Amino acid sequence: MKFGIMAANVVFADGEGAKAVATAADDLGYESIWTVEHVVVPADYQSWDPYSKSGKMGGPDDMSIPDSFTWLAYIAAVTKQIKLATGVAILPQRNVVYTAKELATLDQLSGGRVILGAGAGWMKEEFDVLGVPFERRGERMDEYIKALRVLWGDDKPNFEGEFVSFTDTYCRPQPVNKRIPIHIGGRSDRAARRAGELGDGFFPGRNDEAVLAHAIDVMRRSAEKHGRDPDAIEVTAVGVTDPAGVEKLRLLGVSRIVIPPLARDKDSVRGALESFANDVMAKVS
Repeated sequence: MKFGIMAANVVFADGEGAKAVATAADDLGYESIWTVEHVVVPADYQSWDPYSKSGKMGGPDDMSIPDSFTWLAYIAAVTKQIKLATGVAILPQRNVVYTAKELATLDQLSGGRVILGAGAGWMKEEFDVLGVPFERRGERMDEYIKALRVLWGDDKPNFEGEFVSFTDTYCRPQPVNKRIPIHIGGRSDRAARRAGELGDGFFPGRNDEAVLAHAIDVMRRSAEKHGRDPDAIEVTAVGVTDPAGVEKLRLLGVSRIVIPPLARDKDSVRGALESFANDVMAKVS
């Protein structure tokens, strides 16, 4: 089982906090560190957060949420091996060519450590502020995934789509392996089908075991439908911090668990992560 940290949030938004959590996780053998993303949070938004029972994000609307790529670039410079992951970037509200450039640059600078976790988004008000249509964001996301792989992998990229097109267009640098793993975020059936069809991984989070099991089953059936090996698609879940819970998720087909930093300040985060490494990771890895 792989273990990651969900860390780019209010507590570790500043430079010292980011460095503390990232270097501790890197030194202690955590496999990956993950960010969240919202460019803006409009006050009194009405969109329903599907990952919260209340329909609202945890924390105040004005909480500090660092830019994912900038935060990961900062910690890339102070770490050696931990993978740098977005959990998740809201792909359809971004310019896909800029996104390809930014991630490829980060991948080169970090020695090939980037994972793109990508979701379709749920906050209409955020799309409105950015001037991007909220409608048909799923179709936009599917096309953007395909465009990213062309920009990263082809020597002289060409792509003709509804939302993005380019001809004989160099986008350099390219990723170290000319490919960055794309993990599809979301626990809806549509997200699960997208992961099976297009994803290198699936990041449904965790609601309860029944919901997670259903999402994984939908993903696997979608992969088979599209002639892909479902066992090759990594599944990432969140929130389990005990050995018994880890084993239950392993049996469901989960291969990575992402946990919170387990501490509320930079001075105690190393001790908290070390305790988890000794009490859980060492027993189940």
